[in-house]
Amino acid sequence: MSDVYQALVAKRSDTGLSVGFEQLGADEIGDGDVEVAVEYSTLNYKDGLAISDAIPIVQAPSLILGIDMAGTVVSSQSDRFRVGDRVVLNGYGASETHNGGYTQRLRTRSEYLVPLPSRFTTKQAMIIGTAGYTAMLSIMRLESLGIMPESGEVLVTGASGGVGTVAIMLLATMGYRVTASTGRLQETDFLKSLGATAVIDRNELSEPGEMMQEPRWAAAVDSCGSHTLANVLARMHYDGVVTACGLAQGLDLPGNMMPFALRNVALLGVDSVHAPMQRRQEAWERLAKTVDMEKLEALAVEIPFAQIPEAAGQILQGQIRGRAIVDIAGV
Repeated sequence: MSDVYQALVAKRSDTGLSVGFEQLGADEIGDGDVEVAVEYSTLNYKDGLAISDAIPIVQAPSLILGIDMAGTVVSSQSDRFRVGDRVVLNGYGASETHNGGYTQRLRTRSEYLVPLPSRFTTKQAMIIGTAGYTAMLSIMRLESLGIMPESGEVLVTGASGGVGTVAIMLLATMGYRVTASTGRLQETDFLKSLGATAVIDRNELSEPGEMMQEPRWAAAVDSCGSHTLANVLARMHYDGVVTACGLAQGLDLPGNMMPFALRNVALLGVDSVHAPMQRRQEAWERLAKTVDMEKLEALAVEIPFAQIPEAAGQILQGQIRGRAIVDIAGV
């Protein structure tokens, strides 16, 4: 294999952020005790934010973008991994403070890597990706406060996106009844094929609403924030639990105390970037036991490596359904 590798690199200067493809030498692909031949990566909402610089995700003068990657270890100085092991990286500062997955080769720290469960190929691991791993973390948080299938219906907002589609699939497979909220009602049949029992227009939740509303759901997985999250909280049943992991509508939360004080509603944050290794491994082990492989494959939309910058704008506009994956090995 060539000792020069293609990568998508971001460079920050006084004039802003520039993003472009570069050929990197073996000494430019990162620092750490494990080198990985990257096979697949993903395009997530956060990648779109990083590439567009809509939010200053990139915090280093120069780094390889991409918050996800899956591949095979080609060199290791770590006791945790051997040559030939398949690994996955989600977050841990990739594309923020150190190099990420949009590269044919990546050198990184072993403590950032999770052994890939044997059930998954590297492609399937990236169909799951950060979005699916975050969806499982969200479900684990719901379970931690006693939400089970018999608790009642679960709402999933941003249902056509990465977290939303995987969350619907996982919840339905686990026996939950799921309502999907989406701005793309033309995807109703698709969302029901993943397991949603009902689909509602996101406009029901995205505008300013009353402080307390008719209770409707036992729990929710929210990736939108802003008025959507405030309205979701206002519609929870007593002892309802809401997980919040995204900001597709906005960073703000224009809510009030009434759902918490009068209905005992719980709002739980879900962080996928810095989650401890034990929790990451548990999430991936749960995914290996839970994922419906046929439905998983139906989620995938493949983005050519060269088109990542263009597709980044599309994902921010909600124009990509499901999970966008990037074939790095085929570049």
